[in-house]
Amino acid sequence: MKRDCCIVLVLVSILSLIPADAFLVPASPLRAQASSLLTMEATKDPQTPGSPWINLPRKILAPATLAFATWQSTFSFQPGILGASSSVFPGFETVQSAHAARPSNAPSSAGSRVNKDAESLLRYGLPINSKEARELQEAVEGVKENIRGKRLNEGKKDVQRAKSILASKREKLLKAVRPDGKERAQELLKELEGNLDELTATFAEDAGRGSEQERAKLDLAYKQQLDASRAVTEVEELMVPAGYTVSVPEEFSNLPQLQGRAEVDMVLKKGEAGEKFEIKGKLYDSIQVKMVIDGFNAPVTAGNFVDLVQKGFYNNRPITRSDGFVVQYGDPDPQGEVHGYVPFGSKDVRTIPLEIFVAQDESPMYGMTTEDDGRGYSATRLPFQAYGAIGMAREEYVADSASSQVFWLLFESDLTPAGKNLLDGRYTCFGYTTENADLLAGVKEGDVIVSAKVVKGGENLVKK
Repeated sequence: MKRDCCIVLVLVSILSLIPADAFLVPASPLRAQASSLLTMEATKDPQTPGSPWINLPRKILAPATLAFATWQSTFSFQPGILGASSSVFPGFETVQSAHAARPSNAPSSAGSRVNKDAESLLRYGLPINSKEARELQEAVEGVKENIRGKRLNEGKKDVQRAKSILASKREKLLKAVRPDGKERAQELLKELEGNLDELTATFAEDAGRGSEQERAKLDLAYKQQLDASRAVTEVEELMVPAGYTVSVPEEFSNLPQLQGRAEVDMVLKKGEAGEKFEIKGKLYDSIQVKMVIDGFNAPVTAGNFVDLVQKGFYNNRPITRSDGFVVQYGDPDPQGEVHGYVPFGSKDVRTIPLEIFVAQDESPMYGMTTEDDGRGYSATRLPFQAYGAIGMAREEYVADSASSQVFWLLFESDLTPAGKNLLDGRYTCFGYTTENADLLAGVKEGDVIVSAKVVKGGENLVKK
């Protein structure tokens, strides 16, 4: 057993030295095994009772299985990653990535850097087409990354780059805004200009490395960057065409649809009266999280969820799974036979289709995974990349079996390498947790959702 564990760890260590974007993992039985370890069925844990694999910790077993699946498969190297523009080895074909890497997702010298910022991913998920807006967004987001890494000189450069874009491309930015939003957009760009001036002044303050003054300086800069990011978000939202809707097949027109976005606040408490959440040494009486539900990229799934929230379906529901990988809820009768939402007057569970929006497509595809569609490595509009990403649970081998069970993904980059995780294209991601996502680490099975409320965007829900 010790020897087997050593082999597993050595294999994972070797594979970790290779940039994640340097290879693509083809479909294989071993990949399916890794997938079943990393994903979930709607009604039960995918592990088979009595399996000898169960005794290995999931955090070792899952990446090890994926690593071996990659090793024993035919690799496809991407141009530029290993300096390849033709076959690297006999029989190894060079392929072009299915999508252009964004700067925030681009490979780095350390391997591959993945964009784990929920707010950033939501901005990229907006249906807009403004090169100037994306350039401004990338500059402002770069400030945040450099504040986190205490790379203040690089942060200054990003601030100056954002200022330069504002000065030289303001008219193009405003031109991309829909007519009824131009006045507000002008106000926001002026606010953003002020935010950037404040950041410049903060970066110029003298503070010794490691001092309390430096900590205060970084905290202030982080807040100022957050204000700047919110201004960018609102400007980009004003670029979405008025009346924009996502096409949904007629066969699903009877299901609720969210044409736009909504915000949901959810409050959780411990299952036992008087108990508190203990998270990183701090105690909490309750946990409140804010989620942005995205109907631009998953109108049916998002509509189903918002509809259930408005009906009060999730109030007082228990957490049914918490294993360090996901936190799952929404099963109305965990010990019974009905594991989804049954509408009033019906005897059947309302199910919704698997809904995947591939980045280069014009609308979502339904009822199949990207692998089923022959595009297993295609990027999705809403990737499972952020801590607290919101996904729809379903039976693993039945695509259109989702109903009411939802999960938060507790993202870990070592388990799900950049752009290669085993959820994208197989499960529907329909939003992100934008406030207090880190507190989800303290939520355990048996804890209770006290309330879930739609606090913004409820008018975007369309029901027939």
